[in-house]
Amino acid sequence: MTHNLPWLNAERVEKLLAALAARILVLDGAMGTMLQRHELDEAGFRGARFAHGCDSEHAHEHAGEHADGNGCQRDLKGDNDLLLLTHPGIIRGIHAAYLDAGADFVETNTFNSTSISQADYGLQHLVHELNREGATLAREACDDAQGKAPGTPRFVIGVLGPTSRTASLSPDVNNPGFRNVDFDELENAYAEATRGLVEGGADIVMVETIFDTLNAKAALSGVARVFDELGARVPIMISGTITDRSGRTLSGQTAEAFWYSVAHARPLSIGLNCALGARDLHQHIESLARVADCFVSAHPNAGLPNALGGYDETPVEMAKTLGEFARDGLLNIVGGCCGTTPAHIAAIAEAVRGVAPRALPSRAQAA
Repeated sequence: MTHNLPWLNAERVEKLLAALAARILVLDGAMGTMLQRHELDEAGFRGARFAHGCDSEHAHEHAGEHADGNGCQRDLKGDNDLLLLTHPGIIRGIHAAYLDAGADFVETNTFNSTSISQADYGLQHLVHELNREGATLAREACDDAQGKAPGTPRFVIGVLGPTSRTASLSPDVNNPGFRNVDFDELENAYAEATRGLVEGGADIVMVETIFDTLNAKAALSGVARVFDELGARVPIMISGTITDRSGRTLSGQTAEAFWYSVAHARPLSIGLNCALGARDLHQHIESLARVADCFVSAHPNAGLPNALGGYDETPVEMAKTLGEFARDGLLNIVGGCCGTTPAHIAAIAEAVRGVAPRALPSRAQAA
């Protein structure tokens, strides 16, 4: 069983568990919000490596891989993960800003670094490199921050996003039985991404922004496959998303039902992120805190999106609400998602400073 495998880096895991026992740990904030400030155009996203169309370093190796035969000509603007290769300094700087703001964890910029999501850009062949480089950049930033404050370990979370497809629901309203992806495709895509994250130095793997639990199960299966290949494992974090005020994921589960669907993976933490602002997330985090026998995380958006798609909740407002979560005994890990910045993370870190972390119940108590 994967649970019986040794830790890939037992010393790092020991430090992580010690930190979680001592205090509420702080996750970083949004990557996209920060990248938008750079106002990169198509040429900016392409950088030197992709300036003339195809991947100039590897075009000859992958000439036949583009499904439409024209992948080299697709627009790449919006593929934020590609900036790991074309503007690594920008990504490294964002990690550093969050660490300076008080983050204990930084998430790799690999939300869309699966073959399924990168197929939108014809860049499937870059998946391993994207994940490896994403973890490497985050690792370097964490090591630098830890060098300045040796008594405060910093941890890299290797991000596995939900992909752009769903295994439980049909994308065609006129054909409810149709699926544009299956479990095996998802599992393979997640395994490929996980290999890169672990190779690059991720301390943790997080399956996040889960709107479809079947996708999450495929992800967890892919991660377990890689652990079996390595003969070792890293901790797993799982974070779902409640898609609206109905209190359910897109595939129809409450927070409590979601936990019971993924509890078999024995994660380090279970939590919720994205979609809702902190205030609307409270009752759902409370549900997880009541039933889960692992640590609980929350990294909500900076409020609900406004008419222009932006987020208006200020650092002070968001920190006040999440501080209430902490004082209610609901949290072990807290941070921000869409619309959050280093200022939000600094305010959240201050709001939970000195507040005792949620006590971890036994499996018997949780049942």
